[in-house]
Amino acid sequence: MTAEGFLEGRRLQMARGVLLQCIMGGYPPARFYGSDDGDLALNADPRQIHRLPWSQTPRALAICDADELSGESSRLSTRGQLKQVIARYAALGLAPVVATELEFFVFAANDDPAQAFRPPVGLDGRREEGYSAFSVSSNNGLRPFFKEVYECMAALGLPRDTFMHEMGVSQFEINLLHGDPLLLADQTFLFKHLLKEVALKHGLIVVCMAKPLARTPGSSMHIHQSLVEIGSGRNVFSDDTGQPTAMFRHFIGGLQAGLAEFTALFAPNVNSYQRLCHPYASPNNACWSHDNRAAGLRIPASSPVARRVENRLPGADANPYLAIAASLAAGLHGIENELEPTAAIQGEFEVPDNLSLPCTLHAALERLKRSQLAKELFGTEFIEGYVASKTMELTSFFDEITPWERRVLAAQA
Repeated sequence: MTAEGFLEGRRLQMARGVLLQCIMGGYPPARFYGSDDGDLALNADPRQIHRLPWSQTPRALAICDADELSGESSRLSTRGQLKQVIARYAALGLAPVVATELEFFVFAANDDPAQAFRPPVGLDGRREEGYSAFSVSSNNGLRPFFKEVYECMAALGLPRDTFMHEMGVSQFEINLLHGDPLLLADQTFLFKHLLKEVALKHGLIVVCMAKPLARTPGSSMHIHQSLVEIGSGRNVFSDDTGQPTAMFRHFIGGLQAGLAEFTALFAPNVNSYQRLCHPYASPNNACWSHDNRAAGLRIPASSPVARRVENRLPGADANPYLAIAASLAAGLHGIENELEPTAAIQGEFEVPDNLSLPCTLHAALERLKRSQLAKELFGTEFIEGYVASKTMELTSFFDEITPWERRVLAAQA
């Protein structure tokens, strides 16, 4: 839209079905979004209108809510789903506080998808070999790129907590400051968009796939969650003596009840399960533990005022609005139904069958499709439409034969 049209308040409308567009560009049958495929109104959030600092031609980006023309939020909107979950907490006098940790890879340009990604050539003229995890000089070879990333974050008002080189080759992680869940989802979305745009200016690509390289750790989007009392700001996961509360236990119990049914919301792509089925610090389970990274639900070491639950299931490829909404909705389900968690696990452990999660997109979609809990929390229309769109993507994946199949199976009798 032109700046003039936007400032005049001209309404921007979009076909309802676009919210279910699959990643290849197609759409599921119209029955999943209304046979007429009528319009939605895109209403800009006035707090999320940003001049894009990396754009040579003056441009701005506005994050919008997708609303029905009658005024209510569209049930197909993931941002709208998150706002509804937050409102349900507010009705109980509670406000969720979240933070996201996003991992990503920086690669050289890749114009042939048949070839593996490669780290870029750094300022020293060399490609990283994978020896830089947590090093103080780990991003020196990409200093011009990261300098502009930091400048653009400041221009967009994106505060950063910590930044580091992760375990993978040319893999990095940023921790965004904790705060309001909708704000953090917006910031996570903006940061991913910023990364990709700035990378292109520097002849690089940023990849937020869950597992872009074989035999290398994947990329996660861990979600840290706590609840505070509206008004006082008191963390309701800790009591006056600093001990965990019943609400803390019930929140974990709800996550344990929902993770398996919601796995397809946290791990939305075929590639997501490459990360989860090679679980180096990427646990595919609903166990919980105090400071054990093998558990899907980790309680980081902290003071009572900062007691929180870390959901380690989502990958970097997850939709931040939907992943945060699903995690908070599961916790709220536990609070409302006073669900008790299993016993905490420590050290090395075997995952009980009742706490294991789907390990393929097909299995996760089947679990989501049968989930009455998901339909109660997100609405039948959203869940059925989401499953239909993701099934199209899975079908497209199975339409191709991989190099592994040709290399290993062609000579078999």
